[in-house]
Amino acid sequence: MFKSAYLNRIYQDLLLKSGHEPEFLQTVKEFLASMDLIVESDPEIERLGIIERILEPERLIIFRVSWVDDQGKIQVNRGFRIQHNSAIGPYKGGIRFDKSVNCSIMKFLAFEQTFKNSLTGLPMGGGKGGSDFDPVGKSESEIMRFCQSFMSELYRHIGENTDVPAGDLGVGAREVGYMFGYYKKLRNEFTGVFTGKGLSFGGSLVRPQATGFGVCYFALEMLKNMRGDDFTGKRVIVTGSGNVGSFAAVKAKALGAKVVAMNDVSGMVFDPEGLDVDLVANLKANHHNLIDYKLSHPEVIFSDDLLEIWNIPGDIVLPCATQNEIRIGEAKKIVNNKVIMVCEGANMPTTIEATNYLMDHGVLFAPGKAANAGGVATSGLEMSQNSMRLFWTFAEVDSKLKDIMKNIFQNVYQTSIRIGQPGNLVIGANVAGFLKVYEAMKAQGVV
Repeated sequence: MFKSAYLNRIYQDLLLKSGHEPEFLQTVKEFLASMDLIVESDPEIERLGIIERILEPERLIIFRVSWVDDQGKIQVNRGFRIQHNSAIGPYKGGIRFDKSVNCSIMKFLAFEQTFKNSLTGLPMGGGKGGSDFDPVGKSESEIMRFCQSFMSELYRHIGENTDVPAGDLGVGAREVGYMFGYYKKLRNEFTGVFTGKGLSFGGSLVRPQATGFGVCYFALEMLKNMRGDDFTGKRVIVTGSGNVGSFAAVKAKALGAKVVAMNDVSGMVFDPEGLDVDLVANLKANHHNLIDYKLSHPEVIFSDDLLEIWNIPGDIVLPCATQNEIRIGEAKKIVNNKVIMVCEGANMPTTIEATNYLMDHGVLFAPGKAANAGGVATSGLEMSQNSMRLFWTFAEVDSKLKDIMKNIFQNVYQTSIRIGQPGNLVIGANVAGFLKVYEAMKAQGVV
């Protein structure tokens, strides 16, 4: 599979231990394919067991979450926190509440987070957490009770210099507020242990918009450097309409594009003249789905089949929903629709086979570990503001975010050139993210 006997041995050992974890194996396989280009040139990587240590989380925490619903019935969920790698800073990564959450997904997200955080240039290690609790259809009181029960265990393992969680799928400012409030009660201290907090208690401006804005800043830099182009007049297709998708649409329009199609769990909406992206953002902020969009714009085309979006022609695709939404069938439709660029706003929304197909057919491709780092980058900026007891303006944070995304692109792009794979940002991101973690691990000895 790999040229390196060292990497083949590692992967076979991993199959024995983690063969039941497909998402984790997928992200590791992509990572090792990039490492295959550099391990032979640096024997220290094998001698120090760097890859073996990176593949094994420093700490894997699984716990029971018991809570009482509005009918007085006891419910039980499973909670996770994967503290993957702390070589360059305290563990940092979101908490996800979704019925799909399991150990494989948590490990894949924490693994990706390690290198994503490395690429930001900020001192943050990688972690991720969550629960198979599904907030959909739950009352405010049920969500609060669940968050408090979740935190009654997690608080033992986190801290501003140890592990700093944030929000993710199913966890927004409301849930972060409930968890932070209970942490504060349990620990009797007010510290910056969470990011994505409300503005009234230490949150940062731009944090809700950061991942979506960052995707577009990365895509803009990519267009400039690799095509001498920009967003002006481009037809943009966005999958997923949560925080990431809705704000990516808002920023794409601000940069001169026309967002023609978006989807969510309720279906797909298409308007060749361009969607009202501010309305989409407002609907999502108020917990509505895209099916309600046509109430204000009855002229649009709406389909309750969210996969219809892959039949829409466009220039740029921003996949912002969830892992593996673009498989080989979707990739072929993207190529047939003459899309020039796919820039990932979600974590691993494209399978390895689909990624290779897109790049083989000349589609510019930006991997999520680089392109969607804007969220955690702004979380890092929130941590800085909390530590210094400062509050930066929207313009200040947005400017810093833009610079970080520009620097991430340049680091990834220049790395791809240095290792003889110019323009392959998947390899560039893996290698650039790895090298910083590697140097820190080497300096700190075997720990």
